Amino acid sequence: MSSRGQPLPGDDQEGAELRVHAVGSIGQVPAAEWDACANPAPCSARAIAATLQAGQGEDQRSTAEAQRIDQENVYNPFISHDFLSALEASGSVGGRSGWQAQHLVVKTAGGAPLATAPCYVKSHSRGEYVFDRGWAEAYERAGGSYYPKLQVAVPFTPATGRRLLVKPGPHADLARNALASGLIELCRLDEASGVHVTFATEPEFKFLGEHSFLQRTDQQFHWENSGYATFDDFLAALSARKRKTIRRERRDALANGVTVHWLTGSELTEAAWDAFFDFYMETGSRKWGRPYLTRAFYSLAGETMRDRIVLMMAKRAGRWIAGAINFIGSHTLFGRHWGAIEHHPFLHFELCYYQAIDFAIAHKLSTVEAGAQGEHKIARGYMPKTTHSAHYIADPGLRRAIAEYLVRERAYVAAAGAEMAAMAPYRKDLVLDPE
Repeated sequence: MSSRGQPLPGDDQEGAELRVHAVGSIGQVPAAEWDACANPAPCSARAIAATLQAGQGEDQRSTAEAQRIDQENVYNPFISHDFLSALEASGSVGGRSGWQAQHLVVKTAGGAPLATAPCYVKSHSRGEYVFDRGWAEAYERAGGSYYPKLQVAVPFTPATGRRLLVKPGPHADLARNALASGLIELCRLDEASGVHVTFATEPEFKFLGEHSFLQRTDQQFHWENSGYATFDDFLAALSARKRKTIRRERRDALANGVTVHWLTGSELTEAAWDAFFDFYMETGSRKWGRPYLTRAFYSLAGETMRDRIVLMMAKRAGRWIAGAINFIGSHTLFGRHWGAIEHHPFLHFELCYYQAIDFAIAHKLSTVEAGAQGEHKIARGYMPKTTHSAHYIADPGLRRAIAEYLVRERAYVAAAGAEMAAMAPYRKDLVLDPE
């Protein structure tokens, strides 16, 4: 695919045109060029935001622009070249997985990418965590073909992050518009039923809503660090009953001689990955029927991202028995999945929730995202947060039906979020910042 965009104004590229094309592998984009769009080196985002907010009376626009710039200066491990290439090189995506890479790249002729988007042609709806199987069934009953579809996402990863990876600079707005237009054009060329941009940031959600994408929301549960120095400081913010419950759960999780260890950096040996993969296969096979990630993925990610990964591993009687994998962002600890070959009361809560809080406090991270779903997380201090996705539907009839459904669904999600927030375990005399 190749399409022309608008000519670039100003500087040495005046008269050049943006070109959008798709590549069948992230390996076709040099890592440094991809990461310059995905995770640009943090610049003085606050200074830029302050400048924008001091602009010529454009307060509302400035606030939105400052929010977008803040997002561009947050390191997210999942959109990095290292993570996405580990998925492809390990065979976790591609081949017969039903995830075929068709990443979009926006650039000028002979220039480095100005924007990219991690995009996949899908032949099913597994591994996405934003559920559209009902849409597919309805469309197929009406005689349509829902697959293939395009998914702009990080495979198997329900974590919010930028999806329109635009390099900061004077041409960022043009490149962002070119990505949105390019996704719609790629949908047409692939004869896909639609484009689904999932777990996008809120600024992207709003931007795509202005470009014919339908808007969908859902809920996750995140822990927020209110400047706690210790886990006990966090417990002090909870009601007495919740404090007592968590202390008991942590004590019971380790009652049978279980010890917990944080493995990161050079401690992520092949032996550690072997043990963790056994946990993943044991639990994943029971939960999903077929685990998504191959053993090779862990070795590849562990080699290139070892300082961005921490395994919370449980040991008993001299052997590893359970573990949870987390990825470390600039502000957030992302809990992904866990597994176990021995089952002990509350060990899942200890490894996935409480150890993550301990780590975030120790490393002054502001947030823990503990994955999809799970209202039980509220009692452990994880509060409901809205997640966002945007959906371009090619067929007008299907689009109308989904649009009507999403109006009702968004209202339900908002009401459910408010209801769950009222279940917060925090002391009533504390005032928590609203979402």
